[in-house]
Amino acid sequence: MNGHPVEVGATAPDFELQDQHGSPVRLSEFRGTRVVLVFYPLAFSGVCHGELSALREFPADAQLLTVSVDSVFAHRAWADQEGYAFPLLSDFWPHGQVARAYGVFDEGKGFARRGTFIIDGEGVIRWSVVKPIGEARDVADYLKALADIA
Repeated sequence: MNGHPVEVGATAPDFELQDQHGSPVRLSEFRGTRVVLVFYPLAFSGVCHGELSALREFPADAQLLTVSVDSVFAHRAWADQEGYAFPLLSDFWPHGQVARAYGVFDEGKGFARRGTFIIDGEGVIRWSVVKPIGEARDVADYLKALADIA
């Protein structure tokens, strides 16, 4: 079955994944900065498109990182098509390893559920939400949580 999401108050599991340009991105490189870590099922899908498009104007005082099991190549094509400038990280291989570490990998479907984790500058998870695959998250919730964590 599926794991349980990492709990608020826990240290965020560190990871290194490639972004849509093939560059390595390590979570721990962002210590001292708040990070909004957004897991989504698949690029080019309807609900994911709506969610990521809503993140285009994300505030500059927090680092946005998005993660799915899609390949670097799929992420590059999607980012180029949609004008996404933020990192789209590939959890392609080992397949879903980072989503599993955060407890949001759907073993039956083979991709991540919709999980968002806000991580403070010390690397501690301060807020999270996990939604079913077909249910979109509201970016306004992220912004409110960020304001509360300032």
